[in-house]
Amino acid sequence: MNNSAPPGLATRDRVARLRAELARQGLAGFVLPRGDEHQGEYVAPHDERLSWLTGFTGSAGMAIVLLRQAAVFTDGRYTLQVRAQVDTGLFETRHITDEPPSEWIGEHLAKGERIGFDPRLHTPDGIARLKAAAERAGGALVTVERNPVDAVWSDQPPPPVTPTVPHSTFFAGRTNAEKRADLAERLTKDGYDAAVLSDPASTAWLLNIRGSDVPHTPLALSFSILRADGTVDLFIDPRKPNPRLAEHLGDGVRLAEPDAFGPALDALGRTTGGNRPRILTDAATVSVWIVSRLEAAGAAVVRGACVCALPKARKNAGELAGTRTAHERDGAALTRFLFWLDGEGRKGTLGEIAASDRLLEFRRGGEHFRDTSFDTISGAGPNGAIVHYRAMPATERRIAPDMLYLVDSGAQYLDGTTDVTRTLAIGTPTQEQRDRFTRVLKGHIAVALARFPKGTSGSQLDTLARLALWEIGVDYDHGTGHGVGAYLSVHEGPHRISKLPNTVALEPGMIVSNEPGYYKTGEYGIRIENLVAVQEIDLDGERPMLGFETLTLAPIDRALVDTALLTSREATWLDAYHLRVRETLTPLLDEATAAWLARATRPIAEGPEY
Repeated sequence: MNNSAPPGLATRDRVARLRAELARQGLAGFVLPRGDEHQGEYVAPHDERLSWLTGFTGSAGMAIVLLRQAAVFTDGRYTLQVRAQVDTGLFETRHITDEPPSEWIGEHLAKGERIGFDPRLHTPDGIARLKAAAERAGGALVTVERNPVDAVWSDQPPPPVTPTVPHSTFFAGRTNAEKRADLAERLTKDGYDAAVLSDPASTAWLLNIRGSDVPHTPLALSFSILRADGTVDLFIDPRKPNPRLAEHLGDGVRLAEPDAFGPALDALGRTTGGNRPRILTDAATVSVWIVSRLEAAGAAVVRGACVCALPKARKNAGELAGTRTAHERDGAALTRFLFWLDGEGRKGTLGEIAASDRLLEFRRGGEHFRDTSFDTISGAGPNGAIVHYRAMPATERRIAPDMLYLVDSGAQYLDGTTDVTRTLAIGTPTQEQRDRFTRVLKGHIAVALARFPKGTSGSQLDTLARLALWEIGVDYDHGTGHGVGAYLSVHEGPHRISKLPNTVALEPGMIVSNEPGYYKTGEYGIRIENLVAVQEIDLDGERPMLGFETLTLAPIDRALVDTALLTSREATWLDAYHLRVRETLTPLLDEATAAWLARATRPIAEGPEY
């Protein structure tokens, strides 16, 4: 995209051009989400419409532009970021939950006005509330034939065309034929004729394929249709598949160009034997355009959970084995970084960006490394209190003595996806910092040690992570854990650990993060994150029980632990974890780093080193 003009001037010009296009199309406004036609967290440069128009670069948000007013909506993660990046003379900045877009439409849309939306970029559930708000205001929310932002974005990058490659069964654990057969049996049992896969991660998992169309997640942007006979139609740009892909996919997968997707949806609606075809779609990612086309063709559309969601979340033995080895290599890379930082951080000359760049260098040398799994959060002092902070030249701080440094990072390896956060004391921490860190650690350990009956959801475990913080009247505003894929998205559903209600039960093989935190605005942030896998636990009790296997291997800063706050059980867990870290990683490290790790993982009773 062209950013040659000063940001304020560029934004004003773009908004003016958009408003002229809206007037040309007979619209009073336009709803612009951050996502693409797959509702993805990460989008290609071609789909960065929200960033191009407003300057906001966060991973979630929405803008509504009327001919006279405009607003940008974000969640609590981006409250500070949006105000720093967006021209507040042009856009109001509002909390998407506390001050929702539907409320704003009701306040500003005049009677008789029409506001447009791109049906490919919204789910039916996501647009319903906005449509109702427009109608209450006496206006209407209508679909557009051509996205007006695309119409005025003269140098919009083209859609991505990166190679789509086979993902080895050695890493995937099962062949695509086996997966297709299993899911086809499920579709038949539940009375579906086909399932439309609108999430490229589902297609990637089902067919054992990967790509690089979006940052940080190895996806080939595409749609697919899984039929009840186990065959799949894959709609993908013909320039993407590499020569080996057809052989890898086999006879049960048919390749078609993206333009054939619409007619294929039409064909799904045709009745067979007098029965109206039942088509399963993914309520979280299916677009208004897909649902409307299916319904217009006569299909009975069911918007539910993606047929791939739970099988993808329940990692098989091969995926779990790969994830464990990926975490060993990743832990060794992170430990090398922590040893390096222990020396460099005290000098007061190291910047946040240089630190994250150095961490990437350590990871990049590892076997099977492909990419980071998200933009590294490298936050010194007050920047660590910004939950989704990203260091930029205009915002970065020096890592200096007597501050906390938070680094949240991860990587994509062919055999697994990692995500780990460590908070480090640079110099001597304050007693308050040690108190808050230890309470976060207590919550982390409580989740790691949890035992729970089958059928338990993550929402039922979330309180365990917060109790020690609640005891002194503090908390954190993000979830405690998100699902993680196997060389797929670092944020994978449908399970999570969160205050937000979630009825999806945790099942063996699911991977989820364990990341309680504490954030003192303007001063420091604390988060301790490991990935854990759900596993069966034999307690010889009355009910089948589950627990967690900790996958992440990296030392936790002992200097920040107030041992007086730990119970004997918690201290035993920490020492056992550090022993496992030391024994597993030492063979992968050079002599100097191994010696540092031995000091960093000493029994907690031996006290800290400042």
